[in-house]
Amino acid sequence: MSTTATLQKSALTAGRLPRWTPLAVGAAALAVSGTIMALIGFNLPGWVVIAWLLFVPTMFLAGRLVEGPQAGVDRFWTILVCSAFVLALLPLVSVIFTLLANGLPGLLDPGFLGSTMQYATAVTDQAAAAGEGPVFGGILHALTGSLLVTLAATLISVPIGLFTSIYLVEYSKDGWLSKAITFFVDVMTGIPSIVAGLFAAALLFSIVGPKNSLMGFTAAVALSVLMIPVVVRSTVEMLRVVPNELREASYALGVRKWRTIVQVVIPTAISGIASGVTLAIARVIGETAPILVTAGVAVRMNANLFDDWMMTLPVYIFRQLQNPTAPAAVGPSLERAWGAALVLVLLVMALNLGARLIARAFAPKQTGR
Repeated sequence: MSTTATLQKSALTAGRLPRWTPLAVGAAALAVSGTIMALIGFNLPGWVVIAWLLFVPTMFLAGRLVEGPQAGVDRFWTILVCSAFVLALLPLVSVIFTLLANGLPGLLDPGFLGSTMQYATAVTDQAAAAGEGPVFGGILHALTGSLLVTLAATLISVPIGLFTSIYLVEYSKDGWLSKAITFFVDVMTGIPSIVAGLFAAALLFSIVGPKNSLMGFTAAVALSVLMIPVVVRSTVEMLRVVPNELREASYALGVRKWRTIVQVVIPTAISGIASGVTLAIARVIGETAPILVTAGVAVRMNANLFDDWMMTLPVYIFRQLQNPTAPAAVGPSLERAWGAALVLVLLVMALNLGARLIARAFAPKQTGR
């Protein structure tokens, strides 16, 4: 019996490359590439590129000779796809590594998350750069401003985007109004962020005057202009996914249309809607240009959206890089900028993770009959 099983296994694996072939070919390609680079001058990118150029045709020829022409072509395209995937990951890995390497020292500074820039001066930064004292100044005011402005923008955008989507899917009959709304939503999707900031500044300027127009609420209006089209497009797609049979069954029971939308359609699509809203928040929380022209710059805590200038994390990073607290000693400012950038990226990662958790939590549950 064991002999028969061995023969069957041999028949199945005949004409196929062993599983260790890619590893062996890769090791040989790296060795040959290292030898070539040692002769012409070693550098890591050249070593990897030459090894890849040796690995791809070798695997293609090995697969073609042993497994046949189709298998050789299949291995060739598999290698290209995997190489493209690795190449696409390189910028992401590089960004994460750079952020961690440069941002962790600033993030670990005492008081970085619990203080503002109100008492950080050129004298304290020069002393910190000379090793005569700690790095003063933190991101508490910027972190608070980012959260408040983003929350206000969400409260403005979500109702408008949700009601617009409900009208487009449930009430419009592909008339001129729905086509116009769809067209302008598409246009707003690609609008430059600085234009949204200028629009919000002009709008509030005409309402409250020039002295009071620079405030956190103006920034929230600017961000809502960028959020609304994202919310509308994602919500429309989620509402269209809901089967019409559910609506017809509700109508057959005598339920009114508005109640069908509230109790049948939206609960069915709530997973995708919540995910789209969360991703829209992650898209605008890192905007700099509209905040810079609407909320201005501040060095102290301001938790009032309707009074005075307000700092946010993107503007904080921009100011620390462009206008260091101590031009003669830019080290502390760079440290604070990298630390704030790391916190901002962590916030975006948390929002994306939250979108996945929300989508999973609100997804329709399958129950047995």
